[in-house]
Amino acid sequence: MLKLPKALLSLFALGSLALHAPAQADEPVVTLKLAHFLPAHSVTQADFLKPWSEKITEESNGRIQFQFYPSMQLGGTPPQLVDQVRDGVADIVWTLPGYTSGRFPLTAAFELPFMSRSSEASSQAMWDFLEEHGQKEFADMHLLATHLTDGALVHTTDKPIKKMADFRGLKLRAANRTATKTISLLGATPVAMPVPQVPEALSKGVVDGAVLPWDVVPALKLHELVKYHTETAPGMPALMHTALVVAMNKNTYENLPDDLKKVIDNNSGRALSREAGRIWDNQVVETGHKLAESRGNEIYVLSPEEQAKWMKATSRVSEGWIEEVEDKGYENGEALLEDARQLIEHYNAQLPR
Repeated sequence: MLKLPKALLSLFALGSLALHAPAQADEPVVTLKLAHFLPAHSVTQADFLKPWSEKITEESNGRIQFQFYPSMQLGGTPPQLVDQVRDGVADIVWTLPGYTSGRFPLTAAFELPFMSRSSEASSQAMWDFLEEHGQKEFADMHLLATHLTDGALVHTTDKPIKKMADFRGLKLRAANRTATKTISLLGATPVAMPVPQVPEALSKGVVDGAVLPWDVVPALKLHELVKYHTETAPGMPALMHTALVVAMNKNTYENLPDDLKKVIDNNSGRALSREAGRIWDNQVVETGHKLAESRGNEIYVLSPEEQAKWMKATSRVSEGWIEEVEDKGYENGEALLEDARQLIEHYNAQLPR
């Protein structure tokens, strides 16, 4: 956890609602510090957060402005982003709750293996699920959106993954505890690390590959570091997804004038979650594919029969999730998991065929 002196936290609190000389005395301009762990040219900032921020600036008549801090420019490490937004170091963060092991068990339901086929559908399902069941997990921040990346796949340097036996002897980067368990059950050795560390780990041979979605390929230049990519079968669930949130400091939000709160509210929630999922379902997958193909990399697609073997081998991860949430005081983990699955199917059914 990021620990800061109280005096420094007070300075951040004073600065978090930076007031500039307003056009009219009763309409101050609020500048929000928005932090994340990827580069400024990433899909996250360029195609998701920046257009969103510009829309809010326009609808607030310029009274809400944003200052971006990509690549952890406010200091700290990616796992500390949830504490940075809670403590007011940042006003808004885009982050991966799974980096903070065990603190967001309900969110982790959407990262279970072979849970989802569509980020657009499952991002909306996650919003509804956390609205109903996950308020305790996010009690110390104000959620603006929840979304999933595109489905994770296996990227390897020297050896293609075409069947489960191919995992043996490989070290693969994992994002969180769920990914760690999944990779172990498939037969490889998981190595947990945040996304920014992946390029160096691959280039130095610390890992033989990584379980990552297509969306980080451009930002990390992953297509230049690996030769093989293994995708799940068409029409079947992805190996796993990574759950992310856009969260706001609670005091920053509550101290906004009511009309500016309304602008934020009108541009957050399920609709923003759906838009994020749509971007990750479509744009980032196409971009990642093109980059991999441009390097002559091999993209292998599992057969339904082979994928069924992977699904059977990793079924224990879901069983472990049920036990974990019940150990943390939630009643009937099996019913919670079923609710998550039903919400996903509900929004899947609304997608264009």
